[in-house]
Order: sequence, then C-alpha cells, then structure tokens
Amino acid sequence: MIEVENLKMRFGSEEILKGISTVFEQGKTNLIIGQSGSGKSVMLKCLIGLLKPEAGIISYHNKPTQEMNLNQQRMLREEIGMLFQGGALFDSMTIEENIMFPLRMFSNQSRSEMLLRVNEVLSRVNLDGVNTKFPAEISGGMQKRVSIARAIVNNPKYLFCDEPNSGLDPKTATVIDNLIQRITHENNITTIVVTHDMNSVMEIGERINFLKNGLLVWNGTQEDIFKTKNEDVTDFVYSSNLFKKIRDVQNS
Repeated sequence: MIEVENLKMRFGSEEILKGISTVFEQGKTNLIIGQSGSGKSVMLKCLIGLLKPEAGIISYHNKPTQEMNLNQQRMLREEIGMLFQGGALFDSMTIEENIMFPLRMFSNQSRSEMLLRVNEVLSRVNLDGVNTKFPAEISGGMQKRVSIARAIVNNPKYLFCDEPNSGLDPKTATVIDNLIQRITHENNITTIVVTHDMNSVMEIGERINFLKNGLLVWNGTQEDIFKTKNEDVTDFVYSSNLFKKIRDVQNS
C-alpha cells in the first residue's frame, strides 16, 4: 500500500500538483487518469522518487519516504518495478541481457541463477525462447511484454506503469492490460498505472484516481465511474465515440 497526503509540486511559478491525498491499495491495479497536463506524470515521478515534491507525505506501507535513510531508500528502490511508456529497452542488448540488467544491479546472484530467473519471467509473459533476439527483431507488443518481464524480475512489491498501452493496437493493449492485472493479483503487488486510455479503465480499473489541473477531483471503482455525476469525469469518459454509444445504449 502507498499513501499520499497533501502532495504538492510546482515548477517555477506554475503549480502542477495542488495538494493531492489518496491511497493506492495492495493487490489491486490502481489507475491515475486524466487529460494531458492534469499532473499524472509528475505525480508518478514524485511517487518513485525522480522528483522531490514541494510538500506532502508519501508513505510505503506506513513508512514515509522523507524519514528513510540512504540504506532504506536503496532497499525501497529494489522493491520497485517500472514499466516505461516507450518500453525503454536497450537496443544494443539482447532480450536476455535487458531482463538481466536489474538483477546485475540489485542482486548477488550467479549468472546461472540470474538466467534461471530470466527464463521464469519470460515464460510468465509467454515469450519463451526469445533470449538471444534483440528488441528490433520483435514486435511492439512483444517488446512491451519484455519490459514487463524486466519490471518484475526482482519480484517487486510495487509496480509502476507509465502509459503501458502507448502505441499499441487495441487487441495487444488488452493483452498487456490483462497481463499487468494478473501479475498484480498473483503476487499481491501494489500496482499504479498512469493512463489516458478508457479501454484500460474498462479492463483493469479496480481503483481509479481522476486528476484535473493538478487536483484529485474524483476517485472510485470501475463500476463507480459510470455512475458518477461529476461532470469532469463524465466529460472525460464520454469523450470517445465508443463510450458515447455505450451511454446511449444504457439510457435507451
């Protein structure tokens, strides 16, 4: 579980996050949604420590990050898996080397032990036998699955996903969504997904946080989002023609 209390962030005179408080639950896919410029990515960077917030408290299982010493911060980083928007695979490395990279950084395992773990996570994402291929030799959807394998190779307690379906066709995006949710449930991970994709909300939105102009204006479940009277949320949800049709069918 990750708790956020009164999180604030500004760049110069521009206030990006304006006092956000929320809880990201363990064992569930927690979504942060909203339009471009709402503060989603800045919030994610604050959560994983890439940005230091101006004010507020971020607690990992009741331990505020501000109170952690250097050793505790390092231990926390070892418990975090990150799925980047573009995959962020190293083009000059094979798939095997890409996935092994976090193990080299954070573990003292032998090469044979690391290779065993690499093969385990490749099997987990249904990519057995691609070890010696390079990222350019596989499809975009396969690259994203490799990125997931790398993100979970250290058995993280926390998984952060930044626009995981970016650039993918709808069918492949659904595969990635379902894979993230299955890994979350099976390993009881606290997973946070930043997205603007309403299809992801429909597929895996167990807990949803809606941001607008740096404020948390709504949160709830997947079922709640289609019942809310919050106009900011309904405008976002029904901005797609597909969901306009769903609404029309529901109201007919």
